[in-house]
Amino acid sequence: MSDELDPTDAKILDLIQKDAALSVADIAERVGLSSSPCWRRIKRMEETGVIQRRVTLLDTKQLGLNFEVVANVKLALPSKDNLEAFENMIQNWPEVTECMTVTGAVDYVVHIVTTDMHAYDDFLREKLLGSSLVSDVQSRIVIRVSKRTTALPLGLISDYVPVA
Repeated sequence: MSDELDPTDAKILDLIQKDAALSVADIAERVGLSSSPCWRRIKRMEETGVIQRRVTLLDTKQLGLNFEVVANVKLALPSKDNLEAFENMIQNWPEVTECMTVTGAVDYVVHIVTTDMHAYDDFLREKLLGSSLVSDVQSRIVIRVSKRTTALPLGLISDYVPVA
C-alpha cells in the first residue's frame, strides 16, 4: 500500500496519528486541499486498512496504572496450536497492552500495565504462570519511559515535508 501513498497522503497520516480529533476541515487546510478531496483520501485509507482505527491515548500515571513490566515469555512447547492458544488467551487479559512473537530464546515479549507490584505478582501467578502453556517468564520492571509514541516514521515510506 505504501506505493500508492503520495506526499499529501503522508501529510494527512502524519496529522491524524498526532491528533485524531482534528476535523477534516483542519486537516484539509494544513495539507492544502479542500475538505471533500481530503475526506475522500481519508476514507480511501480507512477502506484499504492503512488507517486501522482512531484511539485516545491515556496517561497511565493519572489513572493509577503506575507499574509496567516487559516480560519475556517462553512456552513449554512452542507448537502452532500452542502459539495460537497463547495468543488467543492473552486477548482476554486487559493488563497486556502489547504482545509480540519474537525470535531467539523466548517466544513472546509482552508489555503489561497494572497498578503495582502486588497486582503484577497476582497477574504473573494466576494468569501467565497459571497457564500450562507457559514454561518460563522473565520480568523486566520499567523504571522510566524515555520515549513512547504510536506515531510511525512516515518519512521512511514517502518523501514529504512534515506539517507543523
